[in-house]
Amino acid sequence: MASELKRPPLQADERTALIGWLDLQRQILRWKCEGLNDGDAHRSIIPTSPAMTMAGLISHMRWTEHTWLEVLFLGGDQKQNPSFDQSNEDADWHTDGRPLTELLAEYEAQCARSNEIIHAASLDDTGRHPDFRAGSANLRWMLIHLVEETGRHAGHADIIRELLDGKKGYY
Repeated sequence: MASELKRPPLQADERTALIGWLDLQRQILRWKCEGLNDGDAHRSIIPTSPAMTMAGLISHMRWTEHTWLEVLFLGGDQKQNPSFDQSNEDADWHTDGRPLTELLAEYEAQCARSNEIIHAASLDDTGRHPDFRAGSANLRWMLIHLVEETGRHAGHADIIRELLDGKKGYY
């Protein structure tokens, strides 16, 4: 996949640039999972952050997309999203040993759903969830945040993958 990773055009409009950078970071996360077996995908290598596994990262990012675009932006129900589980810290990182292929398919589906939401709205449209301050942000702000968060976790994936099997690379 590395050869398929492309930055957005240098002369892009705002929407194209934002979605292009978000899609690139999403692709990098998926790329970092290529060739991993389930044992390695679920192996914790950071003693102080045991949930930060490749599988955990993918699960977290699936629910992060859901949080920002389906719950906060569209005003949807947060009950199905483990990120809102007050009784289980970092519940969105816990995978219960589910196969990486399943987690990646769910992430891919969530990204497709997120893109549908993004394409149907104006960057100036604001979120609709009244219970969260961040729900009043406009779509532009939420997309910039998703680029930042996805990029940060793509960096974590770089480190985790290198520690798992020595594979590294950005492009």
